[in-house]
Amino acid sequence: MTAEVIAKPKVTDREDIAKRLLRGSAKASFDPLVEIDWDAPVDPDMWAIRPERISIYGTHLWDQLSDEKRKELSRLEVASVATIGIWFETILMQMLVRHAYHNDPTSLHVQYAYTEIADECRHTVMFAKMVEKLGWHTHRLDPVTFHLGRVFKAIAHGPLIFAGALFVEEVLDQLQREAVPDEQILPLVRAVARIHVTEEARHMRYAREEFQRDWPERGALNKAYSRIVLGLVSYYSATRLISPKVYEQVGLDPKEAYRVARGNPHWVETKTWAARKVVGTLDTAGAISGLGRYFWKKAGLLGR
Repeated sequence: MTAEVIAKPKVTDREDIAKRLLRGSAKASFDPLVEIDWDAPVDPDMWAIRPERISIYGTHLWDQLSDEKRKELSRLEVASVATIGIWFETILMQMLVRHAYHNDPTSLHVQYAYTEIADECRHTVMFAKMVEKLGWHTHRLDPVTFHLGRVFKAIAHGPLIFAGALFVEEVLDQLQREAVPDEQILPLVRAVARIHVTEEARHMRYAREEFQRDWPERGALNKAYSRIVLGLVSYYSATRLISPKVYEQVGLDPKEAYRVARGNPHWVETKTWAARKVVGTLDTAGAISGLGRYFWKKAGLLGR
């Protein structure tokens, strides 16, 4: 009798994964303009994020703030993080369009890319409306970060597109997953988080699968270049999460507060915690090393 030969399953199959993700999108996609009560007042006595996640928590500046100002700062910091989310999701949409442009639109893989673009369009509108409700106004990022974003969206190839997307989406996802069940958090923030967590789970699966499929096929020089660019993307994203202007709005010196936050072990721990899953994925693949790793470390994403 000839022994039955069992073929090893493929690590991933693009079309199979895309089919599942498209099915999930059909079952659980949301219109934030309909699902969220945008007319409901924002309760100033509630937090927008857990206090221990606020960038200056545990510092002498935190001790100077009244409870009212601490809660206002929580709203402003969530709005600032959402502003970075808008910035990167706008970059991501352009990269996904370029990715789709070079591939077959009849494939399910590309059709899911278009589906994700539609999701991200809704997310940017949702974040923008939340930012306004939380009492913040978006500001253009500093010139270096702004122009690096323009360069990145123009030059990023497959693994950089999806590794960059995975980084930003994972960090936001961790913060939002913590907020969803927490009844001390504003209902508006929890509603936004609930929609984003549900839909981003598909986006992260898409990005993770594509990165893990594409990265091993790249040569040594390409990987070395990608590690540096990815390190820069992670550094500029993580160090711009909280705009210094939020501190000024609650009566603190923005330069001093920004410096204190950068050195605050509680804030470094929060960033390390929020990035731990994507760091595990990318580090295991060998995408965080050399000069690129220096930028991850400097951003406070690998702990102290």
